[in-house]
Amino acid sequence: MKLRIDLHLHTTNSADSYVRFEDAIRRCREENLDGFAVTDHDILTEIPGQAHEESNLIILPGVEVTARGAHVLAFDISEPIPPGLSIPETVEKIHDQRGIAIIAHPYSVFRTWVNQREIGDAGFDCVEVLNAHQFPLRMMLKKNISLAEKLGLPHTGGSDAHIPKTVGRAYTIVEAETRDAEDVLSAIRNGHTSYEGGGISILERLKLRV
Repeated sequence: MKLRIDLHLHTTNSADSYVRFEDAIRRCREENLDGFAVTDHDILTEIPGQAHEESNLIILPGVEVTARGAHVLAFDISEPIPPGLSIPETVEKIHDQRGIAIIAHPYSVFRTWVNQREIGDAGFDCVEVLNAHQFPLRMMLKKNISLAEKLGLPHTGGSDAHIPKTVGRAYTIVEAETRDAEDVLSAIRNGHTSYEGGGISILERLKLRV
């Protein structure tokens, strides 16, 4: 089955985000998504106990790790990854926990601009080619896809939402056997992913429309 999951979203546990859990759930329902991943900055946010059952959504715990020279999305880990490590060290720490490491918005003006050689040697599992916050959107999408193809890595997408309105603006299509979280993570790990969606407006970028 094809599942639509926003794999990059920040809650109020990130100091720069205004998205509460209930906002993420509501917006995913409004956008007809199957679920979302919580990827707060350098914090492994705990998912509220009944959130899965009550929302009927797939909710994946994750973290956006601030590495030196890149941001890294980590999934299927139980311990947080220290920020400030090199990119290869960060990926190694994630893989030591048998987790999934995705390079987030590798090329995005005013945000991150990765060293391709360092990325290539790091051992990433996927490349986030579409991030709704990346600028300029189409040009950076093209560069990110080119990077993923050179590395032979699957594509993902995410909203990188920091305000409720942009939740689900970009997302990942995950081809999984079931809606079970383990099956979804296995599908991501095995590269059964693609991306869909678009970008955010200037006002949304400035967080003027919460």
